[in-house]
Amino acid sequence: MSNNHLNHSLKMRHILMIAIGSAIGTGLFFGAGESIKLAGPSILLAYLIGGMIMYIVIRALGEMTVAEPNVGSFSFYAYKYIGNYAGFMSGWNYWFNYIIVCMLELTATGMFLDYWMPGIPHWLTALIILLVFGTINLLQVKFFGEFEFWFAGIKVITILALIIFGVYVIFFDKSNHASSFSNINNLWKYGGFFANGLQGFLFSFVIVVFSFGGTELVGIAAGESSNPKKVVPMAINGIIFRIIIFYVATLAIIMCLYPWNKIGSDVSPFVDVFQKIGIVRAANIMNLVAITAALSSFNSGIYGTARMIYNLGKQNNAPFFLTRLNKNGVPQNATLLSLLVIFITVILNYLYPTKIFNILLAVATIAAIINWVFILITHIAFRRESSGKYTSCRNTPTSPSHVVNNSNQEQKMDKIRYKLPFYPLTSIIAIVFFIIILIVMSQMDNMHLAIYIAPIWLVILSIGFLLKHIKRNAS
Repeated sequence: MSNNHLNHSLKMRHILMIAIGSAIGTGLFFGAGESIKLAGPSILLAYLIGGMIMYIVIRALGEMTVAEPNVGSFSFYAYKYIGNYAGFMSGWNYWFNYIIVCMLELTATGMFLDYWMPGIPHWLTALIILLVFGTINLLQVKFFGEFEFWFAGIKVITILALIIFGVYVIFFDKSNHASSFSNINNLWKYGGFFANGLQGFLFSFVIVVFSFGGTELVGIAAGESSNPKKVVPMAINGIIFRIIIFYVATLAIIMCLYPWNKIGSDVSPFVDVFQKIGIVRAANIMNLVAITAALSSFNSGIYGTARMIYNLGKQNNAPFFLTRLNKNGVPQNATLLSLLVIFITVILNYLYPTKIFNILLAVATIAAIINWVFILITHIAFRRESSGKYTSCRNTPTSPSHVVNNSNQEQKMDKIRYKLPFYPLTSIIAIVFFIIILIVMSQMDNMHLAIYIAPIWLVILSIGFLLKHIKRNAS
């Protein structure tokens, strides 16, 4: 017999590590090579700017999450503060986004394994991983939390060790040919800091944006946290610091260790650089960590898709059978449906093993942008409703009901106690940034497909919503 409620067993350490680990995935361990190739050393500035924009988005989501934790996250808030259509569109788009991300991580894992076992077909590794992690996600949510805690911990510890080791090699290890203070000049001596000009700098933002996909997972995981009002601010407030450490510092180390224009884009730059400077053991370790990062992101993706479609079922925006929970409080049918769709990547890796990665990356990036714009627009609606209720409370004359009015006011004041700084300016800046990224994508040859797919996908969703509305009215 199934439970009626999700199992709220994610602890503070799980949420904090999920927030940290969500920023470290294939975008860093694989996509960074392509972004370095596009921008050169200015990729450091691109990641810093992109990180500030993502902080705005996640802080807006955090404000709503602290006020009203819900596993449906921004789809639930869009449904509540904008309307049924917005909840339908944002929820299904997020589900689609993370399905694509899961496909991408499965594909990336096979590519990482090529470093050691180039003969194993990608479709076979994808199938095995899908079965293993599908089983994990059907168990109690605490197993998912524990898995993410330890895998994210591996990523964090390795990156910190990489920074320490890199600093040692650059400045102190005189036995290594790469060791020299002059290696810092690698950041500007091969064509300058903006080596590929403004175009290369702007093009790199597409990879940067993709790299930050998944940071919004903290809002979903908070719905199954035992104390979201405390843990969510703690998880979000450190985003900028984590981005500086994980992206800016690590890529700076890599480009100091080896000339950026000689770093390959068809393998993890961390593996490539350590192999080229002759530290093979470090290259092997970094490849292992890249695999754990991809698996961690894949695991999070299954979790996120299942919870989102479960919430859509609760809204009557998806078939009701998807709200069914198993005896462990896990949305079993929602998880199985997501796994079934993700299985398509096994087929794609069999048919198009050399082309599928870039296609999935482009589609995942634009789907993520749609999600983040939905979050920002929903947050604006959330603020407007909150502001309106404040006004009504303040303008209500003193009367026997003043105690109730004051109580309502205090509740709303508590509702936005974790505010997005400098609103609405920060929201406007973030939305404009994402519009610019879409324009940039339209100018990139390998991103054209995503620009065409996005409106088609949104039209399909709109038609689905219309048919659902017609069916409801007919019944």
